[in-house]
Amino acid sequence: MTSQFHTERLREAFTEAGYDITPSPAPLAAIETAGRARRRRRTAALATACGLLLVPLAVTAIPSGLSSSATPAALPAVPAPRTAQVVAPGERVEVMPQVQLWLTKDGKHWSTPEKADQFRSVTDGNLDKSRPGVSLQTEPVGKNYFLSGVYHGKGNAATVKIETAKGTVTGTIVRLAGETGWGTWYAISPLPDQAMIQNKGRQEFINSVTVYDTAGHTIAQTILPGYG
Repeated sequence: MTSQFHTERLREAFTEAGYDITPSPAPLAAIETAGRARRRRRTAALATACGLLLVPLAVTAIPSGLSSSATPAALPAVPAPRTAQVVAPGERVEVMPQVQLWLTKDGKHWSTPEKADQFRSVTDGNLDKSRPGVSLQTEPVGKNYFLSGVYHGKGNAATVKIETAKGTVTGTIVRLAGETGWGTWYAISPLPDQAMIQNKGRQEFINSVTVYDTAGHTIAQTILPGYG
């Protein structure tokens, strides 16, 4: 009996034995449960890794000392301080169209469309250099009043305020370089109503003229009416 014969008999025996074996059902439920568990573990690991990558970005996005909802407060605007306009002798200042003002060591000069080359001395009789004071000249120019004058006083003059029947007008100080004891000032104001001029007169439209230094202290003041 050859080895091939024995080999064929063994194959037949295994085949017959296999027919008598009933395979058990596959554990499908267990396989599905295990698959879900593996997917959950992978998802959790991925979320953790992404969170670690994003944390530094979140920290750098919020400045130190500020919450995510905090908004820096806007700084209040600081108004620029008013200062005198310093000029050289004879230097013209353009106050408004066709109105100019300039200074010499003798006093104030100005021109308007109605009258050119006007002059007021630094000691024009209404002012005394020995004490503070302010003079006033008023001239209508178009629909406005051109207000101006000479002041005397100790200190660095910075601004002038004129109280009128229509409210407060802020003017400009003009002085010569190196001269702080006196100077001139000017302002533009709306004309008074015609009825006011007829009833009270033009001078009562102006109530007072006050010159202030850079700290807001009064250098000189004139109270009106009673000033021509």
